Amino acid sequence: MGAGHDHSHHHGHNHGHSAARGRAFAIAVCLNVAFVIAEVVAGLASGSMALLADAGHNLSDVLSLLLAWGASVLAARPPSARFTYGLKSSSILAAIANAALLWVALGAILVETIRRFSDPPEVAGWTMVVVAAIGIVINAASALLFAKGSKSDLNIRAAFLHLLADAAVSAGVVLAGIAVILTGEQLIDPITSLLITAVIAWGSWGLLRDSSKMAMLAVPDAIDIDEVRRFLASRPGVSALHDRHIWPMSTTETALTAHFVMPGGHPGDAFLHELAHDLEHGFGIVHPTIQIETHSGKECALESDERV
Repeated sequence: MGAGHDHSHHHGHNHGHSAARGRAFAIAVCLNVAFVIAEVVAGLASGSMALLADAGHNLSDVLSLLLAWGASVLAARPPSARFTYGLKSSSILAAIANAALLWVALGAILVETIRRFSDPPEVAGWTMVVVAAIGIVINAASALLFAKGSKSDLNIRAAFLHLLADAAVSAGVVLAGIAVILTGEQLIDPITSLLITAVIAWGSWGLLRDSSKMAMLAVPDAIDIDEVRRFLASRPGVSALHDRHIWPMSTTETALTAHFVMPGGHPGDAFLHELAHDLEHGFGIVHPTIQIETHSGKECALESDERV
């Protein structure tokens, strides 16, 4: 009675994507690893906490890129006998791990920054400016690699936004370095470091909240559940519907199950194929499973909304 949906048309189109995406990840990871090393060396040499804060953040970026990369590879693997949905939800776990990593990095940066306030060391402003300017270029270039995929995949979008935010943070370090050069005021450096920490905390809180909601199988934010319900209830021949669930299978794919009561009998395969097409193109739901009931006097065990 259930109607699955044929997904074979997705696969060929995904393989070209994943090769290009793998290249994008490889380039971005190499660029960022090289930059982190340069920033740590320059930060230690110049005594700039803002540079070290940015290096810590860029290191968490490399880890987040590796996580996102690993998850996108796993999510593309075909289903197995045990993992019947494949490993798609690894992208949700990666997003949660990403957010957690950022908070660990933030804690370390914060402790050191607060210590600096009581004893601000001499900071070499020019080193800050030059290294952070390189950072703007590297992060912006890395972000561009993911610009295309970021529209359709939350996992890629997280990487893209992360890199864009880094370019902005590096711009902040450049301004702080210029201010240190012009004023000689050493406290500007730890103050900038605090601001960077606050910006990252604000951004990563959203990531943590969204990925946690996904892990709890919440309806994705992009889907209006009332609109989906109205759409399903208005299908020809449907007199009632129940046991309706919508949940994320991964950061890009959403599933739906529902029981339709259709007293006129089973509507046929064409109805189900058209419904699957409309759900995918109208709501981004790619994995619908519909159970048809004709209601011949017997009530469905899952009829009540309290039952899950």
